[in-house]
Amino acid sequence: METTRKSIRKQSLEKLYNLLSASRKVYAPVIAPDKQVEYKYNPDFAEVTFEHIRSTLSVKNVVFPKVENLFFYSNAKTESTITDIDLNKIPEIVLWGTHPCDNAAFDILRSIFSWDINDEFFSKRFEKLVVIGLSCHLSDEYCFCTSVGLTPNSAKGSDILLSRLQNGDYQAEILTEKGNGIVTLSPELFEPISGEEVTVTEVKQKFNHEQVTVKLASAFENRFWIENSLRCIGCGACAYVCPTCACFDIQDETKGKNGKRYRSWDSCGFGLFTLHTSGHNPRQVQSQRWRQRIMHKFSYMPERNESLGCVGCGRCSSGCPVDMNIAEQLEALQNI
Repeated sequence: METTRKSIRKQSLEKLYNLLSASRKVYAPVIAPDKQVEYKYNPDFAEVTFEHIRSTLSVKNVVFPKVENLFFYSNAKTESTITDIDLNKIPEIVLWGTHPCDNAAFDILRSIFSWDINDEFFSKRFEKLVVIGLSCHLSDEYCFCTSVGLTPNSAKGSDILLSRLQNGDYQAEILTEKGNGIVTLSPELFEPISGEEVTVTEVKQKFNHEQVTVKLASAFENRFWIENSLRCIGCGACAYVCPTCACFDIQDETKGKNGKRYRSWDSCGFGLFTLHTSGHNPRQVQSQRWRQRIMHKFSYMPERNESLGCVGCGRCSSGCPVDMNIAEQLEALQNI
């Protein structure tokens, strides 16, 4: 559909939020007691922050949960009974106040979960999701969205994108039919567009992702990977905070005759991730695992999925306990 722009006052945003949270699960950012930004379901509007740069964890769990049951089973002497998950019971969720980097990640996840076969669990959750994004008027040294083809006010992945105006109100870009459906719930809250300027932060470009992809084609055996991974302790923090990492493990959990099969987040940075039953590990040392992470996001995915595996949110760098700054490494890689 054609994008339309409206204005919405701050007090009208509160009315819209309360209207949505009365009938749906609204996932919104709040500042926790430890000052970290986290997303909670249906917090009071007074708790919701509009001043965050990034949440500690990404919001990918709304479509790709940390732990997700795949089916339940019951074992008898001669047969087993499998009970499938009723995907129609997945609730409608409104994602509120997520920044453009996080919203752009949903298309990347979709390229992964729909690449060779359609993942019904992901697809149903994505179908039930409405994204009300928020352009960035704040940034810090970890942000690098402009290096991966995005901007602080990119509309990609949003159904409605809010951008702060200089007078404190907001511009609302209605981008999809889902977004239009939100507007029709209470159209009087959306007013004709004003002449106020949108306030958007500046994020300087640190590297050219296309040049990085070209460089990676001949860098597999380069000593760069050893020299730049010596600090890595393989903790997996970068993968767990990343909005686009989609590695998972599948386990069975049984108690007596009953059990369940579930999948949970995993990381290619773990030594066990590629360990074969034979004891052989094709990625034996951390430099090989770090190389895999970069190659996958900036070489393999552009070739296979036609999308980058990175949105420049900076979480992996800000959350790394040993200061493995991915933007700095990609800038260095571009220049080897």
